[in-house]
Amino acid sequence: MIDGAVQKIDAAVLAGRPLRYFDFVMAAFVVILLLSNLIGAAKLSTLGGVTFGAGILFFPLGYVIGDVLTEVYGYARARRCVWAGFVAMLFMALMSWVVVALPPAAGWPGQAAYEAVFGSTWRIVFASLVAFWAGEFANSFVLARMKVLTHGKHLWMRTIGSTVVGQGVDSLLFYPLAFYGEWSNAQVLTVMVTNWGMKVGWEALLTPVTYGVVNMLKRREGLDVYDQGTDFTPFRARL
Repeated sequence: MIDGAVQKIDAAVLAGRPLRYFDFVMAAFVVILLLSNLIGAAKLSTLGGVTFGAGILFFPLGYVIGDVLTEVYGYARARRCVWAGFVAMLFMALMSWVVVALPPAAGWPGQAAYEAVFGSTWRIVFASLVAFWAGEFANSFVLARMKVLTHGKHLWMRTIGSTVVGQGVDSLLFYPLAFYGEWSNAQVLTVMVTNWGMKVGWEALLTPVTYGVVNMLKRREGLDVYDQGTDFTPFRARL
């Protein structure tokens, strides 16, 4: 069925159809994911009496783009992007470990700074990878299923609802895996709930941007994908 220039199709029909902007959206997803973890994760900031990790300002943009990928291109292509992001994060962690572990040249003063910024413990790296993988797949699955159930209506409800679930899974996994036993239980719970709330709030504030990007891409691609018969297993990257 065609509404204007946008054709509503099942994801299975999309198959290998050429897509004009998918590669660019995928690249943006991976870049924001890597930079928010690489640049923002190591710095704590305080604004208005609230202390938070600086990466929280940009990391939720990855969820926004994840919503755009699922809404416009379907779950299978969003799944492919999640795996691309996961492998990129794994390589980033390996590269950081190798670079920090290399012996510094005599007289080079930057080793301590490198260790402080890039020397994440194996526990935090593991927690980040697990939380990202599970949270993104939960977000994409919920959004795709809600789209079918609502017949493509109420995008705001679908993006915010999927983020509530996806960021909830992310936070519920990351903070206990990374800090249980090092922080008090109260600290883990407080930071987990606070950061989850901030991420969901950020997603809600960006809803108008999400609407604009989604509508633009659907018009440019000429399609609107529904995951009616999609295999939702996360354990594959093939379309």
